[in-house]
Amino acid sequence: MCFSKTRLTYNKDILSRDSGECTICLEELEQGDTIARLPCLCIYHKGCIDEWFEVNRSCPEHPAD
Repeated sequence: MCFSKTRLTYNKDILSRDSGECTICLEELEQGDTIARLPCLCIYHKGCIDEWFEVNRSCPEHPAD
C-alpha cells in the first residue's frame, strides 16, 4: 500500500431520508443512519468507511481522485 497519498476526510451526518445502498456493505442507507459524506459527495455508513480507510486511502467509487 502506498502511504504517500493522504486519507480523505469526510463530514459525519445523520441521513434525513432513505438513499440507496452503501456500496461497501451493500445494505440500504436508511433514514436515521449515521453516514459519512466524502468530498466527492459519495455517502457510506460511517462504520463502513472507517473500516475501508484502515486499508485504503480513497473513495471506493472514485479511487483515482
